[in-house]
Amino acid sequence: MAANTATITTFVWEGIDKSGKRTKGEVNSTNTALAKATLRKQGINPLNIKKKPKPLFGGSTGKKISPKDIAIFARQLATMMSSGVPLVQSFEIIAEGAENPRMQELVTSVKASIEGGSTLAEGLAKHPLYFDDLFCNLVAAGEAAGALETLLEKIATYKEKIEAIKGKIKKAMFYPTAIMAVAFIITAILMIFVIPQFGELFGSFGADLPAMTQMVMDMSDFFVSYWWAIFGGIGGGIYGMLQLKRRSRPFNRALDRILLKVPVLGPIMTKSIIARYARTLATMFAAGMPLVDSLDTVARSVGNVMYEAKILTMRDEVSGGQQLNISMKAADVFPSMVVQMVGIGEETGAVDAMLAKVADFYEEEVDNAVDGMTALLEPLIMAILGVLIGGLVIAMYLPIFKMGSVVGGH
Repeated sequence: MAANTATITTFVWEGIDKSGKRTKGEVNSTNTALAKATLRKQGINPLNIKKKPKPLFGGSTGKKISPKDIAIFARQLATMMSSGVPLVQSFEIIAEGAENPRMQELVTSVKASIEGGSTLAEGLAKHPLYFDDLFCNLVAAGEAAGALETLLEKIATYKEKIEAIKGKIKKAMFYPTAIMAVAFIITAILMIFVIPQFGELFGSFGADLPAMTQMVMDMSDFFVSYWWAIFGGIGGGIYGMLQLKRRSRPFNRALDRILLKVPVLGPIMTKSIIARYARTLATMFAAGMPLVDSLDTVARSVGNVMYEAKILTMRDEVSGGQQLNISMKAADVFPSMVVQMVGIGEETGAVDAMLAKVADFYEEEVDNAVDGMTALLEPLIMAILGVLIGGLVIAMYLPIFKMGSVVGGH
């Protein structure tokens, strides 16, 4: 069992292959003995094996493992298992092909657990940071039913769909943030570096400045004097919000409620939550998971505290014998179309198929909404920046125009 929790290490080796040729390479393992055993299984007689030395200046340990990496892993494993490749060999192939060293270590660690006698679900469950309850429960159900290949296909499809919709939401939120960030940076540069140069020029005129120009000059003086407080305040505010989001449930509840009411962005967020709810529940239903357990997992997967509380209430009602569609209607957060389709699914015994159709519909709705918002925001960005920069330019040139008119009048 020690091999299951030991740290994965990269070893460099030299040896002789099946054809008698001298060869060398690298292998990931928990210790030297296991590394040698792995090489012998591959038909290599190891002559020299040692830990790979660390780079002189630290080097890179690889980028963080992302949910997209896990989605790709699920698809690769599903493809290999459905092609008849044995489980341990599938892990070896995936580990060798992984470009991220951290992902390579993770896959090798799970493989070591399986070789130590654990089931695939148990091996995955040892890494809860990357493999959530949904992933592990579905794998366990697949192993118990002897349908691991089918369940892995469902997991892979689910992960791909969820990551695609997450990407759309990030794109939707990126544009407004980018507008504000670019506008602020350009304004700060003009206020701190450009406008003070005009201030020195205007000082030599010895005349009163136009009100608009004077206001911009006063703003510039404030920026120059207190730039450290402005940037520090913004940075501190962002950091504070991130900490509150991480630790405060009331703050998350309030933030989630506000986001759902924001024009344009709110409807996109709502559609994405419904799509994720339907996709997750459909996947668990198709795997034969109990409804109450499924709702518990779904509640943690929707990514919105308000919807999570509603779904947990639904779980309690369903555990008391209430139909799912009635609980959804009482929750008052699902469109009537979704409630009706789930009701039809319950009557016909095809809830998973109906939920999959709902998920497909709302995923397409999110795609269209994000594309529409992007098309709307691109000219809006140009308009905002144009008004901002144009306003500052006009304010700076008003005294020059005024002086020109005075000179022309003489």
